[in-house]
Amino acid sequence: MQDDTLRIDRSAKTLRTLALERMREAIMDFHFQPGERLVERPLCDQLGVSRSVVREVLRQLEAEGLVQMIPGHGPAVARPDLGRTDEIYELRALLEGIAARACALSATDGQLAILEHALSELFEAWASGKPPAVMRATTKFYDALFEAADKRVAWEIVSGLNVRINQLRSMTIASANRREPAIAEMNAIMNAIRARKPEEAEAAARRHVESAWKIARTALQPPVA
Repeated sequence: MQDDTLRIDRSAKTLRTLALERMREAIMDFHFQPGERLVERPLCDQLGVSRSVVREVLRQLEAEGLVQMIPGHGPAVARPDLGRTDEIYELRALLEGIAARACALSATDGQLAILEHALSELFEAWASGKPPAVMRATTKFYDALFEAADKRVAWEIVSGLNVRINQLRSMTIASANRREPAIAEMNAIMNAIRARKPEEAEAAARRHVESAWKIARTALQPPVA
């Protein structure tokens, strides 16, 4: 007789994954605002899934830092912490700068072609005006950048922070007048890499992060009474 106790329920796993992706995007796209309570029953109705799936999704989002448990109130969309935000941007500036420098020094022509294509897709995403598309394309660009730089450990660190980075990135993307400066900054990174100028590539990558950092800090500052 076959023992099915360890058999994976693929349909349930797929449903949970889809619900997780939908909730993550909804938070990034500000469908749910920072601090907003996430009530299980309405979420079940909106997502079309069971309460157990919603609970699993909320636990995963809590582990990712997108949801926080508020005593006496339950789960809510996490408000980014200013101190941790500074730390995340410090790490981004350092690691992305290192990757851009290494890419300018050692990337092959084939790797540069992949990077150019990823940048083109990123600009198309910006033109679409859809923040989730911009975030996916941005992640793809940096994946190609770190791969071409042969900085796999650094990319693992960045990937581990990507959910929180994207939460902050969604704030900067939504900021007025961010699109054109961001495109110019990304072009500056690519131009320096293409010209094989490592110092300029590193400086351009750091400037790009620092520009986004300023916007995020402004958005997170408490209102003046």
